[in-house]
Amino acid sequence: MNIGRNDRGWRGTPDVWLDAAYSMLVDAGVEAVKVMPLAERLGLSRTSFYWHFADREALLAGLVDRWRQQNTGNLVARCEAPAATIAEAMLNLIDCWVDQTLFDSRLEFAMRTWSLTAPDVAAAMAEADTARAAAITDLFRRFGYDATEAETRAWTLYLTQVGYIAVRSDESFAVRLGRIPAYVLTFSGQAPTGAEVAAFRSRHAFRLDAATGP
Repeated sequence: MNIGRNDRGWRGTPDVWLDAAYSMLVDAGVEAVKVMPLAERLGLSRTSFYWHFADREALLAGLVDRWRQQNTGNLVARCEAPAATIAEAMLNLIDCWVDQTLFDSRLEFAMRTWSLTAPDVAAAMAEADTARAAAITDLFRRFGYDATEAETRAWTLYLTQVGYIAVRSDESFAVRLGRIPAYVLTFSGQAPTGAEVAAFRSRHAFRLDAATGP
């Protein structure tokens, strides 16, 4: 990722530094995210970093913000997406579990690992878990589930996905996609229609093609 050596005087951008920090975080953990290795990876000077961030802690705070906006922000947005049935609403949410641009499971795993040794990150993780579960609970409430059932179903669904991330499941995309209708039935008590499943699969067809290959 050496991108700066042929452009003398260029100091990168905040996003360039954050992208490199993200790669280090998901590949090797937060202890690997240090200014000098980042500068070497980018082919930029160490002092260039300080044009964009006050210190390493500011960079780490930027990573937390990026994780919060992507994973929590997109999950809440998918919960609030228009849907005619609970099954369709479930499929809107499940978009997060199959589309890394919506919910980055590698980043989530790295953040959860980081939270084990950083109280501030642990607090951010607890806040995120609460916000996500609340959004899923509200989704169920929208379709008439009472408060206790909605909350129970929400946490069951959410903790199942957290478990997938925690054990770093190697289930293939094709296999997982085939199980989605059963998951919808399990979590909501209502099976999706053929049209709802077809619309979901259409949204993710290019990922399925890439997973199965020629």
